[in-house]
Amino acid sequence: MAATGPLQGMRVVDVTTVMLGPYATQMLGDLGADVIKVEAPPTGDIARNLGPSRRLGMSGSFLNMNRNKRSLALDLKQEPAKEVLRRLVATADVFLHNMRPQAIARLGFGYADVVKLRTDIVYVGAYGFGHEGPYHAKPAMDDAIQAASGLASLFVRQDGRARYVPSAVADKIVGMTVSQAVLAALVHRCRTGEGQFVEVPMLETMVAFNLVDHLGAGAYANPPNAIGYPRASSPARRPFPTRDGYVCVMPYDDRQCLKFFGAVGRPELMQDPRFSSFAARAKHTEAFYGFIAEVTPLRTSAEWLAMCEAEGIPAMPIVDIEDLPNDPHLRAVGMFEPHVHPSEGDTVLVRPPVRYERSPAGIRRPAPQYAEHSAELLRELGYVDSDIAPLASTGAVIIPSHQE
Repeated sequence: MAATGPLQGMRVVDVTTVMLGPYATQMLGDLGADVIKVEAPPTGDIARNLGPSRRLGMSGSFLNMNRNKRSLALDLKQEPAKEVLRRLVATADVFLHNMRPQAIARLGFGYADVVKLRTDIVYVGAYGFGHEGPYHAKPAMDDAIQAASGLASLFVRQDGRARYVPSAVADKIVGMTVSQAVLAALVHRCRTGEGQFVEVPMLETMVAFNLVDHLGAGAYANPPNAIGYPRASSPARRPFPTRDGYVCVMPYDDRQCLKFFGAVGRPELMQDPRFSSFAARAKHTEAFYGFIAEVTPLRTSAEWLAMCEAEGIPAMPIVDIEDLPNDPHLRAVGMFEPHVHPSEGDTVLVRPPVRYERSPAGIRRPAPQYAEHSAELLRELGYVDSDIAPLASTGAVIIPSHQE
C-alpha cells in the first residue's frame, strides 16, 4: 500500500526504543512518513519482547507500535556504521532520538553534528529532563516520570496511597507531544526553510499535562488555596455501583442536574445551596457524588444508561479492556483492523484514530523483523554489493543471511 498521508515524501530517522519514541514515530509513519527504525545489535529494540508474543522478538505491542517502519540494524560503535547513518541522515527530514544528550553526543550525532549533514533537519531529542536543569543526566522511565511529575501523588488524595496509573501514560503522552512537535517544526520549515533543534523532556511535558486542571489556585501569585482540582481527585469520583454492576453517570451542567434530580424523584435538590449551581457543586463534590452513589444501587446499569440517554445526561458502561474489540461503536468505525503479517500471521492492529478526508492515514507496512531492511536501505543510499559485504562481515551493519 503506497503512502497517502499528509507526511507522504517525508523521511524520519528513528533512533528510539521502548515506547515513547516508537509511539511517536508510529504516528508519523501512519501519516505517510518513511520511518527508518535504527536498531542496535544483537537483538534490536528491547520492546520487541515487551509483553506476549508468538515468536521471540515480535511482541504484540511491538507489532502495533512499529508498523509503517523499516528496520536498519547498525553497530554505532563502529565507524563504518556511523558513516551509514550519516548518509541516511543526509536524506532525512527528521532525526529523532530518546537517548540522554550526553550519550547521543558521544556517538557523534548531537545536533551540532547532525545539522552539518542536513542544514534544514528537524532534530528532536526526547528524554527524561530538560538539558538546562540539574536532573538532565538522570535516566528516566515511565514510572519515574509519573512519580516526579506529581501524577502518582494524586492518588494519595483519593485513598491515601501513592500509585501509578496502570498504563504507560507518561511514555504515551510524551510520545504524542513529540509527534506534535515534529509536525509544528515541519510547518515552520515549510514556511521559512529553517530546520531546528527541538527538545521534548518527559518531566516538563507531564508537569504541563498534569497541571492543565490541577494547577488551580497555583495560577495566582499568592495561592488562596492548595494547588489541585478537587473534583478530579475526590475519593468519591469513581464508577457508581448499580444493582448489577457499575456505571459512569455524570450530570454536569445545571440542565443535566435538574433532569437527574427529577428522574430520581428529588427535584427539590436543585434548590439545595450545595447543588444549585455548577460553582456550588464544585465546592461540594463529596456531597454531590455521595448522593449519586446512594441512588445508583436502586437500578440496574441498563436502566441508568437508558434514563441518562433519554434525558441527555452523560453516562457510559464500565467496559473491560478485553471487551473493546467487540464494542459496537468501535466495530462500526473499524477501529480494529485485520492484517496479515509475513512472519506472525493473522494480526489485529488499532487503526489511526484521526480521519483525513484528502490525505488519509493508514497502516500500509507491517512491523519489521530485526534488520529486515538493512540491505534494501544500504542500496538506496548508494552502497553496492562490494561495499555491503565487508559491512556485514564485520557486524557494522546487521544483514540477515537471506538478504546478502
